[in-house]
Amino acid sequence: MILYPAIDLKDGLCVRLLRGDMERATIFNTDPVQQARDFEAAGFEWLHLVDLNGAIEGKPVNTEAVTNIISSVDMPVQLGGGIRNFEILEHWLRSGVSRVVVGTAAFSDPKFVLEACQKYPEKIVVAIDARDGLAAIEGWTKDSGMRALDLALRFEHSGAAAILFTDINRDGAMAGVNVEATVDLAFTLTTPVIASGGVSSLGDLRELKEKSFSGIEGVICGRALYDGRIEPGAALALMKEARGN
Repeated sequence: MILYPAIDLKDGLCVRLLRGDMERATIFNTDPVQQARDFEAAGFEWLHLVDLNGAIEGKPVNTEAVTNIISSVDMPVQLGGGIRNFEILEHWLRSGVSRVVVGTAAFSDPKFVLEACQKYPEKIVVAIDARDGLAAIEGWTKDSGMRALDLALRFEHSGAAAILFTDINRDGAMAGVNVEATVDLAFTLTTPVIASGGVSSLGDLRELKEKSFSGIEGVICGRALYDGRIEPGAALALMKEARGN
């Protein structure tokens, strides 16, 4: 399994939200570039980057911070937030982003996302953010009315690199991962699943590792890394063990 450290950008700062609420943001670092370098130095293989303002506005907002991060680290970066057309998607791929994460567009413009998956196989991650089983869109500010599973099934055999599944009610709350819902989704799909939302301890990572046979290929971790609940060295050792390395 891959452990993806998360940098969520709000107004150019590295923050964590509580259950996706932009008004409940905690600033963890005023220098996102240094934070990215710190994650790389700790040994992480990937970086998960989110333009929170962009997710709400539907277009890139924290462009300068994202560009500076990409140029400052050698590890691959996956980026989400406000990517809803080919112009923006291709700009970020040209800029050095390894994988683009699309969320709202998966619901509002599935044709675009399917075409992107076919044009750029293994370069597109489809983000499905669920609140009480229903997919949320536009930076988690609106409910789509569609079941998360039904949305995920739209992109089976599409060429997507992964489905990124987040339980919004767990995100940033240190309440533990919704393992049951994540495993159910992974078992149903053939596309690999990345778990997100609520990771608070090595125990959470261990529980996900034990369920990796279901199709869970990775997990995103944010607040627990920032506040010291999860020590990077121990977490990475556990992930390597999960891959049999």
